[in-house]
Amino acid sequence: MLLSGGNPQIAKADGDAPVQAYIAAMPGWKSDVGRRLDELIVRTVPEVSKCVRWNSPFYGVEGRGWFLNVHVFTRYVKVTFFRGASLRPVPPGSGKDKDSRWVDVHEGELDEAQMAAWVRQAAALPGWDLT
Repeated sequence: MLLSGGNPQIAKADGDAPVQAYIAAMPGWKSDVGRRLDELIVRTVPEVSKCVRWNSPFYGVEGRGWFLNVHVFTRYVKVTFFRGASLRPVPPGSGKDKDSRWVDVHEGELDEAQMAAWVRQAAALPGWDLT
């Protein structure tokens, strides 16, 4: 089932399987972006941990916390870095949280080289604790 904006509804769970279920349920071109992001994150951070919380995949490093999540919206896929203000260059999206920054990936606009650089930096920083 899809929620508002086309975001997949996936039950809270740990591991790769719920993340893959989320990616498979992403509508249209967004599923390809989700698959490419997931592969890029695994390639860049081989020890990555995964879970789904609040109908969004989270990626982290055990002992350091969660460093990013992905969320589907009507016209784009939002990739949020929880310590994004510390990344160079700083991702363009910002809001009330002084630390988080994000990038909205529109169809055909995934910059894999820049995303890999951000993922590498983000994974090395202390992340969020979801417990």
